[in-house]
Amino acid sequence: MKTTRVLFFLTLVAVVIGCSRIPISGRRQVNLLPESQMIGMSQQAYTDFLTASTPVTSSDRDAQMVKEVGEKIAVAVEQYLAENGQSKRVEGFDWEFQLVDDPTVNAWCMPGGKVVFYTGILPICQDEKGLAVVMGHEIAHAVARHGNERMSQQLLIQAGGVTLAALISEKPQAAQNLFLTSYGVGSQLGSLSFSRQHESESDKLGLVFMAMAGYNPAEAPLFWERMAANGGAQPPEFLSTHPNHDTRINDLNEFMPEALKYYTPGN
Repeated sequence: MKTTRVLFFLTLVAVVIGCSRIPISGRRQVNLLPESQMIGMSQQAYTDFLTASTPVTSSDRDAQMVKEVGEKIAVAVEQYLAENGQSKRVEGFDWEFQLVDDPTVNAWCMPGGKVVFYTGILPICQDEKGLAVVMGHEIAHAVARHGNERMSQQLLIQAGGVTLAALISEKPQAAQNLFLTSYGVGSQLGSLSFSRQHESESDKLGLVFMAMAGYNPAEAPLFWERMAANGGAQPPEFLSTHPNHDTRINDLNEFMPEALKYYTPGN
């Protein structure tokens, strides 16, 4: 009974004060956790990850490309949010773009703008345009606060409705694992903890974000075709938390005319 009351109370509070609209998609979203708290957790998790990993030197050509593409898209996104009265979406962000030497096909963006690419995804990206597809998608997850949304859901399901502060105090390792899982750190791209809705939403926002930065969004379906060729068989879509490659590519092509409205050729 007590747990039920806590869940009801937290949900009610979130509905009353935590409901906002995601840029571009317009979807209403409820997050139980303050984004400032997510950014605070990300700073430690990001530092711990880099300590345990092998960052590629900043003078490396690929590392420079990751940084340059990330900065271009970040600037375009911040400008768009400012023009549309949504700058709070990136309040407290301190963008960093890292490439780590790891064969895993993955990339992720933590709240606060900490972006990591793994060298394993570079052959599929092939070039700057392909890298922009992934960068736009991952930045979209952060701007849309999908990790916060996912972590809020998992707190209610796994932690019995306790607050994040209480979980950190009582079970710090469990809190850290929940955070890392919610943001896909250490997972393969396409196997993250985001839902189909989150993935599809980030695909669309990512198209717009890369277009704003001067990258042709028509590159995105080509990237996912290469990903499909690299990834082998997928489970039936109804058994997966992610859209299958064919669905993803079709959805991207369907949304392409909207994304192209934001594109001025430059890359």
